[in-house]
Amino acid sequence: MSRRKTERLLNLVVCLLATRRYLTAEQIRRAVPGYPDSDEAFKRMFERDKEELRELGVPLEVGSDQQGGGGEEIGYRIPPQAYELPDIHLTPDEAAVLGLAARVWQRASMAEAASGALLKLRAAGVETDVATAVGVEPRVNTGDPAFPALWEAVRDGRPVAFDYQGIGRTSVARRHLEPWGVVSRRGRWYVVGFDRDREEERVFRLSRIVGEVAPDGPDGSVTVPDGVDVRKIAFDWGDPVTEPRPATVRLRAGAAQGVRRWAKDVRPMAGDGEWDEAVLTFRDVDRFAPYLARFGDDVVVLDPPDLREAVIQQLKSVLG
Repeated sequence: MSRRKTERLLNLVVCLLATRRYLTAEQIRRAVPGYPDSDEAFKRMFERDKEELRELGVPLEVGSDQQGGGGEEIGYRIPPQAYELPDIHLTPDEAAVLGLAARVWQRASMAEAASGALLKLRAAGVETDVATAVGVEPRVNTGDPAFPALWEAVRDGRPVAFDYQGIGRTSVARRHLEPWGVVSRRGRWYVVGFDRDREEERVFRLSRIVGEVAPDGPDGSVTVPDGVDVRKIAFDWGDPVTEPRPATVRLRAGAAQGVRRWAKDVRPMAGDGEWDEAVLTFRDVDRFAPYLARFGDDVVVLDPPDLREAVIQQLKSVLG
């Protein structure tokens, strides 16, 4: 909608709200800026504006102040009682829950939206009691770079495309998704939707998205199927990351004691008195790699490739 049209419709709403009488089309034409001088052009534009207001849910009332006579001219107005929102009434417990929810997002990427929501509630006279101290301070971490773009795509019904590195893979693949929702599970974030490449519903872990999330279609082109429960899909999908996986590493002799304590098997490497070889089990590359990287050059990952690459990237980031 153009700025000129937006201003005209806003002025029209203000005009029709401010009057107690029915205003005729001619009276509206004189009172509201932006209408053309031509009678025919005004009639067409006014008809479109009335339809636009009705589509926006504005209760446009049609009637006349004249009683009987048969020659009364049709007029328009917006009853304030039908247009205004009802007063918001929250119980103390409900207000406390809203304040707590806003605090959860206080240091996350949704902080601005949460703050704006509280501001609107206060403007409506609702106190949300955000200052009250609580025994446990809740926090939601949405540090994944892909989160804001995916949340906006879900909100706007917009398809997206991104590069994704799957479990056990050392390279990324381009994925095209119609996102249905973004959910948190066990401290990790996932996007659920329809995978256009595989033509089925899929779940993607946000921390495995590489680079930026790009729009892949117009707003409003994604339709979430009736009855879809994105949380149930994410929970039932199963997280292959939680399945134990073996890892083979080299440990410098006499070093990396923390790793040795829970290694399944530690053996001296044949013909080499400086290194031992150990077999470990892990579940999550993103958590295990930073742990191994802490031991620096006393630990060298041999297998699997994705864990080795993750440790190398971790060390490079520390060096940078």
